Amino acid sequence: MRGIEKRSIGIHPLKQEANDVFLKPWMAAGAKSAGNVIQGKLKLKTEDKKLWLMKIKKIPGVTLGEEEQGEGSAGNCHGHDADVGYEEEEDQTCVDHGEANLDQMLRDGERFDTNDREYHKFTTMVKDSKTPIYNGCKAEHSKLQVVLSLLHLKASNGWFDMSFTELLELLKEILPTDNVLPESTYQAKKVICPLGLDIQKIHACLNDCILYRGEFADLEQCPVCKASRYKCGDGDDEGGNKKRVLVKVVWYFPIIPRLERMYANKKHAKLMRWHHEERKKDGMIRHPADGSQWRKIDRKYQKELSHDIRNVRIALSTDGMNPFGNMSSRHSTWPVAVVIYNLPSWLCLKRKYIMMPLLIQGPKQPGNDIDVYFKPLLEDLHTLWTDGVRMWDAYKREHFTCRAILLGTITDYPTLGNTSGQTVKGMKACVRCMAQTGGKWLNHCRKPVYMRHRRFVRRDHLYRRNKNAFDGTVEMDGRPIFRTESEIFAEVKDLRVVFGKGSGSTCASTSSGETPLFKKKSVFWDLPYWEDLDIRHAIDVMHVEKNV
Repeated sequence: MRGIEKRSIGIHPLKQEANDVFLKPWMAAGAKSAGNVIQGKLKLKTEDKKLWLMKIKKIPGVTLGEEEQGEGSAGNCHGHDADVGYEEEEDQTCVDHGEANLDQMLRDGERFDTNDREYHKFTTMVKDSKTPIYNGCKAEHSKLQVVLSLLHLKASNGWFDMSFTELLELLKEILPTDNVLPESTYQAKKVICPLGLDIQKIHACLNDCILYRGEFADLEQCPVCKASRYKCGDGDDEGGNKKRVLVKVVWYFPIIPRLERMYANKKHAKLMRWHHEERKKDGMIRHPADGSQWRKIDRKYQKELSHDIRNVRIALSTDGMNPFGNMSSRHSTWPVAVVIYNLPSWLCLKRKYIMMPLLIQGPKQPGNDIDVYFKPLLEDLHTLWTDGVRMWDAYKREHFTCRAILLGTITDYPTLGNTSGQTVKGMKACVRCMAQTGGKWLNHCRKPVYMRHRRFVRRDHLYRRNKNAFDGTVEMDGRPIFRTESEIFAEVKDLRVVFGKGSGSTCASTSSGETPLFKKKSVFWDLPYWEDLDIRHAIDVMHVEKNV
């Protein structure tokens, strides 16, 4: 997830309808940057210049020189060379800048007129949809339509704000003088402001003890570690008259409005039915829907979930990253991604369809206290499961009550310990064997090793009696007993932990003083169905194949 822009996070739109630019407002800056700012001038790469010339030619009243016309005519029928490297879109979704999509976006924006300010923004946007970009242009080239098209190209190609601003300035000079094209990225985004999705900026404790929301919303310091909510600079006075800076922030992007936008798109609503209507069912495992856990949930929760194939199945993944790309820096920011398993197997892991509901600010990793940041997401998941949310299905053209279930988490091994609360270090580090891991401490290397893997072969295998090739012992024990979900829940349900890294935090402990198998009761146990999942936490493929 490198190169994520700080203020635009969500689904990366690539060759999709104009209104989907705002379905998930995040883009991968630098993924395919179309321009570099050199000495204050915009320098476009050759392939991107050809693409832009093809776009500019379609705008009435714009004339190009012979050199530019020659460059723009090169390439294939889509306006760019075959070697530009555009990613092929399996669902064959193309951009449609027609009037019907614009009307649909305006209808989506109507629900934001909850107060006078938002209503004024919406009426301004409606006015922009009828204002021509300049006098004498084609009727479909309204201010709103042109801005949407340009922003879609910005999102599709991962352009930086600075390069996009200089492009707008260039286009404004090329177009007739009476044009109303915005002059900067900020002004362009203000045009489509009512179409934006909700983003919550939540204050957090410096030591990861609490989020300042709900009962803690009005507090000035953390009730656990007594740390201040704001940074105390030398210029701040006691009355707090100056603007105070927050010590830590978590960005939350609610998933419910994003699911609503997805079902409001006809093509995406159809794709959300693929797991049931178009999936190949021949007993082979190609998709999570072919697994036993999917079938078990369908049988157990037929009335709550499986009666409607539009109900959403998702998985959660998270890991730390350094957004600055500096290897000498220990800064750790944690994005949380959500994968939708209703989609085809070749699309569900595409960046376009991955949601990012949480971005946990650094500089330190949350560690075992990551549950504090999961709570806003868990509240939405609980609402989607218990009550459901009424949504519009553009494919079937009807309203339905959408429900959702979290099928598990996908992380690396250390993060699995943070999300599940299970111990993944020391003598009992195996999440499968647990107390029967059988670790051995190496005094000279000062680290544990795990040599009892011979328990998993058959009892008459030669390896069981081979002392010289292993640790000098004969292995006669059977494989560890698999612990059921109910047994694990019985062990963690009474654990009481006060999150945080300050003086008031407490960790889980046992009466014997030994390190417990579980450091906490994971926040995911609050979900009503979590106890019924056979596999709640999985390791990602890279670490399974390479460096477990």
